[in-house]
Amino acid sequence: KQWYQRRVRAVKLRHVPKGNYKICIIGDERHLDEAKNLGLDCKSVEDLKKLNKNKKLVKKLAKSYDAFLASDGLIKQIPRILGPGLNKAGKFPTSLSHQESMEEKVETVKKTIKFQMKKVLCLSVAVGNVNMAPDELLANIMLAVNFLVSLLKKNWQNVRSLHIKSTMGKPHRIY
Repeated sequence: KQWYQRRVRAVKLRHVPKGNYKICIIGDERHLDEAKNLGLDCKSVEDLKKLNKNKKLVKKLAKSYDAFLASDGLIKQIPRILGPGLNKAGKFPTSLSHQESMEEKVETVKKTIKFQMKKVLCLSVAVGNVNMAPDELLANIMLAVNFLVSLLKKNWQNVRSLHIKSTMGKPHRIY
């Protein structure tokens, strides 16, 4: 087994790839107030305890958001409160400290894409949407492709082809 098979690597793009990106803040009082002021969805530890490890409810929570941010003090408690549901969905919360600006952290999370190296030989990831300007798309695609190639053992020798496509559009081969 090669070391990179089940690795998750993340890269931050220049522009937000998804339009309707939903983030949920799991936080202490201070973070909850800040989240409400920014108009973000937020949940307290008490809200999570109400799910009492019910797998279906945790799965539903994971499905309804693209990403989670949690106060750094609470991060360790989350698996204990919710069980492994968020981890299985690949949406374990990113930590958020009081020193960081919540707005900036949310922007960073929105711009970050994850490459999940599995045994499968095919990989797909969202790098943009149809409402973006061509140069923004180009910047994101270049960044993502170069990052992916840098993860592979033999770089470009391991890439057979690269395609870009919109949700309902035809795929276009770019390499």
